[in-house]
Amino acid sequence: MTAVTRPLRILFCSPQIPNNTGATMRLAAVTGAELHLARPLGFDMDDAKLRRAGVDYRDKAATFVHESLQAAYAALLPGRVIAFTAHAGTAHTDVAYRPGDILLFGPEPTGLDPALLADPRITARVRIPMLPGMRSLNLANAAAIAVYEAWRQLGHPGATS
Repeated sequence: MTAVTRPLRILFCSPQIPNNTGATMRLAAVTGAELHLARPLGFDMDDAKLRRAGVDYRDKAATFVHESLQAAYAALLPGRVIAFTAHAGTAHTDVAYRPGDILLFGPEPTGLDPALLADPRITARVRIPMLPGMRSLNLANAAAIAVYEAWRQLGHPGATS
């Protein structure tokens, strides 16, 4: 992939729960984002829960499955990689998003491995604020919060008024 055709790209590293991926397919369809999945996946792409959560938006979502995170990077870079982690100091709203940004999320329930977070290809590490003592958000909810903030900053390209 050399040309960016969509404003935002969501990248799930080894997602485990089909419902979250299906819901994010719907998110990608309604916002014009791409959804990239890096294997291994914790489900089959024909899983009934994936189909149910994606409803009739599954065919409208630009979804790509990559054999590994490295293969996903090979297809997506040189875009900026913004990693979402509960361990970052920067809030997701403090980033100036750009078209072509890659919003990276780790698997449920562990999130991104610290070794992956140390990868120099990651441009920024950000967190979605939560109350103290809370471990994490649902993956689909976190992706929705991130995509809508980035899409808002970009002026909602492609949306009807």
